[in-house]
Amino acid sequence: MVPIISIIHDSSLTSIQDDHVRFLNTMRAVQGALIVASSIQIILGYSQIWAICSRFFSPLGMVPVISLVGFGLFDRGFPVVGRCVEIGIPMLILFVVFSQYLKNFHARQLPVLERFALLISITVIWAYAHLLTASGAYRHRPDITQVNCRTDKANLISSAPWIKIPYPLQWGAPTFDAGHAFGMMAAVLVSLIESTGAYKAASRLASATIPPAHVLSRGIGWQGIGILLNGLFGTLTGSTVSIENVGLLGSTRVGSRRVIQISAGFMIFFSMLGKFGALFASIPFTIFAAAYCVLFGLVASVGLSFLQFTNMNSMRNLFITGVALFLGLSVPEYFREYTLKAFHGPAHTNAGWFNDFLNTIFSSSPTVALIVAVFLDNTLEYRDSARDRGMPWWVKFRAFKGDSRNEEFYTLPFNLNRFFPPS
Repeated sequence: MVPIISIIHDSSLTSIQDDHVRFLNTMRAVQGALIVASSIQIILGYSQIWAICSRFFSPLGMVPVISLVGFGLFDRGFPVVGRCVEIGIPMLILFVVFSQYLKNFHARQLPVLERFALLISITVIWAYAHLLTASGAYRHRPDITQVNCRTDKANLISSAPWIKIPYPLQWGAPTFDAGHAFGMMAAVLVSLIESTGAYKAASRLASATIPPAHVLSRGIGWQGIGILLNGLFGTLTGSTVSIENVGLLGSTRVGSRRVIQISAGFMIFFSMLGKFGALFASIPFTIFAAAYCVLFGLVASVGLSFLQFTNMNSMRNLFITGVALFLGLSVPEYFREYTLKAFHGPAHTNAGWFNDFLNTIFSSSPTVALIVAVFLDNTLEYRDSARDRGMPWWVKFRAFKGDSRNEEFYTLPFNLNRFFPPS
């Protein structure tokens, strides 16, 4: 969002008087930046450069990165729940009860509450929120409360078209600016690092082997194609791993790729039905924030679980883990607080692309954690500490053929492996 907001506030765009023309030009500028920046992940992924970089990762170095993929989003959890506690707290309690305390409840030998805890909880609380809205409970409440609690505040359903088919370049031909593209590249790098941590967390929650270097790099390449499609279709934002879906994988215990494929089909189909999308967009964000408290926490705990493969009696390991975790939380918090007070990031020079690059990189907790942890882990007494770092366990998963289970977990569907053979 940092480079996108910077593009929106670019002086060449804000000087346009007509609102609609300014909107179109802004969308085209964002499209161009996304298209150029997507090449970073496509090149790093399919050239296997990211696979080579991953050789410097160890279980110890990944602990802060994966943990902060979850912990780094703490501001989207209970601080948002607190904006509408009468909806957020019941949602949090109901989700925990269904997914944990009642997970052994079976209907026709199917663990219904464990599999569908989130869907059931959202449906019940959404109906409850709509009842509060319809009964006039928020009629005389402050605007901030109404925005976070009401289900009809945005009038999304009434204003959305019934059918709207998205198509490439619907806002016009993309415009390309070197400054915009360079700033967006920082966001793509952040996405790459956060997704790397999320891939490893997903593999653990799915009871799979750690993704081999080739598979990890291949995933980044596919994600780059997703960002390219974002730019072509004008979606305003790029693509990255959904951290909440990684947590949901651990909550439901469903790790089938078939579920993802069917879900993608549903999303493509329903994206054409404007009313349907608006219906779901009317769900108060407080409900999702309550679910995030559980899902992000699950992802963070997976990162901490990697400590079992390291020697935490080593002062070296304690130092690296502690410093990386602390700076991964502290540095982005400094950047956020500075931006809120000064209305610009700590990097504030005449070169906008440079500002966007630094402010984006250091606003990401996993990115800061990876920089600190990987640097310290590979420079501080690294020659004599392979066992303490967990490398004997880790190294066998680097190659696709290093574990016989990799073929089951990471072979591409629809016989696509003939185009992307494992290495």
